[in-house]
Amino acid sequence: MTYSLANKKIWVAGHNGMVGSAIARRLELENCTILTVSRDEVDLTRQDQVENWVAENKPDAIFLAAAKVGGIHANNAYPADFIYDNLAIETNIIHAAKLQKIEKLLFLGSSCIYPKDSPQPMKEEYLLTSELEPTNQWYAIAKIAGIKMCEAYRKQYGCDFISAMPTNLYGAGDNYHPENSHVPAAFLRRFHEAKESGDDVTIWGTGTTLREFMYVDDLADACIFLMKNYSEDEFVNIGSGKEISILDFAGVVSDITGFKGEVKTDLSKPDGTMRKLMDSSKLSAMGWKPKYSLQEGLKLTYDDFCNNGGRHLSEKPAKTA
Repeated sequence: MTYSLANKKIWVAGHNGMVGSAIARRLELENCTILTVSRDEVDLTRQDQVENWVAENKPDAIFLAAAKVGGIHANNAYPADFIYDNLAIETNIIHAAKLQKIEKLLFLGSSCIYPKDSPQPMKEEYLLTSELEPTNQWYAIAKIAGIKMCEAYRKQYGCDFISAMPTNLYGAGDNYHPENSHVPAAFLRRFHEAKESGDDVTIWGTGTTLREFMYVDDLADACIFLMKNYSEDEFVNIGSGKEISILDFAGVVSDITGFKGEVKTDLSKPDGTMRKLMDSSKLSAMGWKPKYSLQEGLKLTYDDFCNNGGRHLSEKPAKTA
């Protein structure tokens, strides 16, 4: 059975964030009404405000993309914020969806839910098989709780709540802060500024670590696909299926930004986890695949940085609500 979005009211929780805004853009291609609400109107960490808004607006389905997000530095600097805000947001929205008998909900997690030393590529079944990466455990624990809440509400109440786990993302609306952003956005800003100043760029470690990246509009398309075609207990990985070394990734960013200087490696700094690849075979078997190449996606993201980058330089990771 498939779930139709036609003539439905769809709430995109977190519509101002990179992921939420991409989902909202993708939903414009569907014959549905898109519901959004700003942080000024509803604080998603407050249970009464969330429950009242959902009861009043009565969405048919929910994409739960609202979260407090950031890189390793942000996770280490604000551990209480990351675990409290993310637990509160997902708990309030999932429970409100149950109370109002929402037809369907999709919860978005993160690849950091997997164990630090997970076998590669990472399959859905590897969740909770060993210890998490300490630097982002606060965020990971909150996201794991969201997955388990969806499973529990499905098991106890029969709610059609599903979860999806995206790989490392980049795209329009990203946060380009030099310390609180993820690798693609941080690199685009660093290489752009180095091009302007004439400086070289130094990256941590050997540059041989492998990472998987996905353009956020591909993620949005996958989320709509799952909302329409998937209804099971187990969460689903969403990835590009392609790896690239950090040094090679720096080369792609150099080409896109027009950086002509030298890329240096700082061997006194750690490499981090040497490989981090999602196994997205389950989603692929359903018939979905990404559309954007790394070069295409990064070019679009760099255009966004040049046109809108100044709007995404917040000092602290913001709730994408």
